[in-house]
Amino acid sequence: MGKETAQKINKPRAIRRLVIWYKRNSAVTSIVDTAASSAATASNVAGNMVSGAGSVVSTASNVAGNVAGNVVSSAESVVNTASSVVSNASSIAKNTLQPLVFDPLKRLQNNDNILDRVEQSQSKRIWIAVDGMGGDYAPGPILEGCLEAISRFPINIKFVGKIEKVKDAAEKIGLAELLENEIDNNRLELIDSGEPIGMNEEATAVRKRKNASINVAMDLVRNNKAEAVYSAGNSGAMMASAIFRIGRLKGIERPAIGALFPTRDQTRPVLVLDVGANTDCKPSYLHQFALLGNIYAKDVLQVQKPRIGLLNIGEEECKGNDLSLKTFELLSSEKSFDFGGNCEGRDVLSGSFDVVVCDGFTGNILLKFLESVGGVLLDILRSELPRGRRGKVGSAFLRSNLLRIKKRLDHAEHGGALLLGVNGICVIGHGSSKSLSVVSALRLAHSAVNHGVMDNLNQLQKLQVLNS
Repeated sequence: MGKETAQKINKPRAIRRLVIWYKRNSAVTSIVDTAASSAATASNVAGNMVSGAGSVVSTASNVAGNVAGNVVSSAESVVNTASSVVSNASSIAKNTLQPLVFDPLKRLQNNDNILDRVEQSQSKRIWIAVDGMGGDYAPGPILEGCLEAISRFPINIKFVGKIEKVKDAAEKIGLAELLENEIDNNRLELIDSGEPIGMNEEATAVRKRKNASINVAMDLVRNNKAEAVYSAGNSGAMMASAIFRIGRLKGIERPAIGALFPTRDQTRPVLVLDVGANTDCKPSYLHQFALLGNIYAKDVLQVQKPRIGLLNIGEEECKGNDLSLKTFELLSSEKSFDFGGNCEGRDVLSGSFDVVVCDGFTGNILLKFLESVGGVLLDILRSELPRGRRGKVGSAFLRSNLLRIKKRLDHAEHGGALLLGVNGICVIGHGSSKSLSVVSALRLAHSAVNHGVMDNLNQLQKLQVLNS
């Protein structure tokens, strides 16, 4: 049975199981609703009547007693104010009951769901080369992320770096035993290399230092010993190493870095490229970025007909600088993808476009700006919450929502950016990447390999526009 057929069978089964689960647990759903209602009532009482704490505790105990009787029954002897009563009621409703009822549906809706695990179980285990010395905090957090990714995804890791430094880092963070176990299980291999290319060094340094960690990792892909490469080091050096070691795709003048941005629909991110590889671009570069992004959106994001947008200062085709005007003409005449016109800055995260193309200078500013939005938004929300008992109550109820907002806007959750246009799968991580970012980036690399991105990218050379 083919992979595609298995997915068609498993999807309706997963949905049917979920519906049956909800019907059997309708009583639990009712308890959650009642507990949440009781907690909301208690918050109003807390502001004006501290003396009514005993009755509120009794009410919360009656509502949630069947599920967490031991927790609430002890509250009467400990709680002195109504605010602690609300905290207990909220904790019971949110942390104990709510995950049981709502999490299965969220897992089905989000990318990290039941169907994802089915796909991963059916996909082959692949080797990924990791530049273990690249990044501000390497090699410790990079190694930690690799070990976590090995346990979560069907991947093996060729970890490139100075072996003594890697083992010392593993000892410091308490992962020495796990590292040895994964080596014994043939799921991780240490590959010795020289020092990495520094963040402040010129990209051309990769030509002089052949044993630099990024060069050794790239050679593993060139020699078919790994199917993808990841580095959180110098992005310019990685791009240069990719061009020199594995080469560009035929017909592509400049590779581009594509980053996934969140949109209103959390199951459908937008791919923005270029976000830093080419600060000065020609119209033909942006045209090729659109072709690359269209294939990526189809294969990895599973968008049947991606809508391509050109980042500009206005929707009208007469707007923009000389680069924008000439690029608009090229994209409008392209028949191999769906060009949706100009995309204003406010439309990037709207979900109106699946791929947005721009020059690397503008794209990098956009990327860095987005990275700051999540933290700033949470700080504003925290500062606007009222102080005192009422503020604490509000924070308790909003905590899970705030965490979900942070997760959707956190660049670490999206891992890395794909270097498109080179003859291999290369994922570039942020210089400050820690273990979570590494895990997300390795998942991206696995997804790109598993969906056969390179096969379709190699078909681009057949297009007339690339041969003219």
